[in-house]
Amino acid sequence: MTNSLITGGLGFIGSNLARRLVNEGHKVTLIDSLIPQYGGNLANIIDIRDRVTVNISDVRDPFATRELLKGVDLVFNLAGQTSHADSMTDPFTDLDINAKAQLSLLEAVRQVAPEAVVVFASTRQIYGRPQYLPVDEAHPIRPVDVNGVNKVAGEQFHLLYHDVYGIRTTALRLTNTYGPGMRVKDARQTFLGIWIRNLLKGDPILVFGDGKQLRDFNYVDDVVDALVRAAATPACYGKAFNLGHSEVIDLASLAQLLTAAEHGASWQLVPFPPERKAIDIGDYYSNHNLASELLQWQPLVNLSAGLARTLAYYRQHLAAYL
Repeated sequence: MTNSLITGGLGFIGSNLARRLVNEGHKVTLIDSLIPQYGGNLANIIDIRDRVTVNISDVRDPFATRELLKGVDLVFNLAGQTSHADSMTDPFTDLDINAKAQLSLLEAVRQVAPEAVVVFASTRQIYGRPQYLPVDEAHPIRPVDVNGVNKVAGEQFHLLYHDVYGIRTTALRLTNTYGPGMRVKDARQTFLGIWIRNLLKGDPILVFGDGKQLRDFNYVDDVVDALVRAAATPACYGKAFNLGHSEVIDLASLAQLLTAAEHGASWQLVPFPPERKAIDIGDYYSNHNLASELLQWQPLVNLSAGLARTLAYYRQHLAAYL
């Protein structure tokens, strides 16, 4: 039986990944701090609670991490501080979680689980404002906020430990990910979360700027599939690559799509808050050809279908996420 460890395992992507792994017969351990602002939620695993082991600990605790890594075959390293705005107001916490804790985890892997495969959830945020579209892996890396800088460091630590120590690591640069289990009480994880909360609570969706910003989106099941494939694909080890979707939409059209699905819903354009405008990346969508080549992966869920599934979930479970 494969022994898999997921950091950030009670969070959005981690819990969906846990569900996939237990259904494939893995022994799964979830590490999560359950710190309120970081998105871990026991409601995410209510259907698999008796099939996983949950350890409430912080990836910043090297002693706990070291113990939990013993005997592990796969590490899905998803724990992170995701808020770009928070990284600017509290940069040292972001540094601790997204850079220092990543190095600490890799050092523990080197010492107690050197045969493990480590899959790291990186981000499209490392590229900063696109110089061309779609953004491929050759695009310059120039983050626009502290979060992006620290995620670059976290990613590079993973690749370094492959190159120097032979640890089988890989990094997936995620684009906007959505689906059941995502944080909706605020915009710390994704703006789509707060949009869906507003939609279901009868408040207008607020679209910053002119609404013409272009984005691509991956439904969480497609991201989970890529993570699982990456762990099992030796050609990925030592590499970082983009996820993404060929379906690209501007934010005003996305707001229209969402509000059309809920009777009486509305949306409106509002000026960018200055602190958000300063770190906004403008248009972004990915070239994910390398992931398709290496993993034989393609996103299967289109935006309309994914949003319908997401809304259906939160219509039933919203109270557990507020």
